[in-house]
Amino acid sequence: MLFSFINPAFVLSGLLVGFLVGQTGVGGGSLMTPLLVLVFGIHPTSAVGTDLLFASLTKVAGTGVHGFNRTIDWRITRLMAYGSVPATGLMLWAISQGNITSPGAARAITLTLGAMLLLTSMSLLFRARFVAALGPIVARLSPTQADRATIFIGFMLGALVTLTSVGAGALGVTALLLLYPRHKVSVIVGSDIAHAVPITMLAGLGHWWLGSVDGMLLISLLCGSIPGVIMGSALSARLPEPTTRIVLAVTLIVVGTRLFL
Repeated sequence: MLFSFINPAFVLSGLLVGFLVGQTGVGGGSLMTPLLVLVFGIHPTSAVGTDLLFASLTKVAGTGVHGFNRTIDWRITRLMAYGSVPATGLMLWAISQGNITSPGAARAITLTLGAMLLLTSMSLLFRARFVAALGPIVARLSPTQADRATIFIGFMLGALVTLTSVGAGALGVTALLLLYPRHKVSVIVGSDIAHAVPITMLAGLGHWWLGSVDGMLLISLLCGSIPGVIMGSALSARLPEPTTRIVLAVTLIVVGTRLFL
């Protein structure tokens, strides 16, 4: 009976998004949430809640592959979690105080999601310029200041991801490249994916408790995303990333603009 509820369109969507997550660290919320809202007509609140659990379970698989390939800096992951986990809890509490299924809440989430997608696309397109411009300033930070900055980045990501399911990928990777320019991109991506697991899991469970998760939709998405993220993670250190990043950024600009209309 379970397989009769699995939607092939959702499975294919999960496969494509999972592959992008594994390869670039981006796509879990940036693509899946607007895809659910704009293409499949899912309510924004349900799309965010379902996508958060989808992202957490997908990134567990990605973390396993990156861990096997030794492309995770667990110290960075831990520092970000010091900020993101409390922020996730605070944002869930704030969300629980209102009516998340109301038309006003749906519109607010849609607009915030659109803004986050445009910001994410800018970080993808101009990542090298951001790093070049701010790199000298960040280089002057002491180890203690860099640790505090990493925790602060985690705090901001935790709040944004809980509200919109977007931000853990492109924004997190861009910020980490600024703070840790000597790390390989594959290590930054792996560390960011590993960090996303606890905040998306916590936020997703919070949304489940609030009633904004579609269980059958989640199963269909995972049937595609788990093999997709494994393939993408395994190839992350071998495939050229710039082309994928540019295509993804342009897609996010189009989708983000559409959410404002």
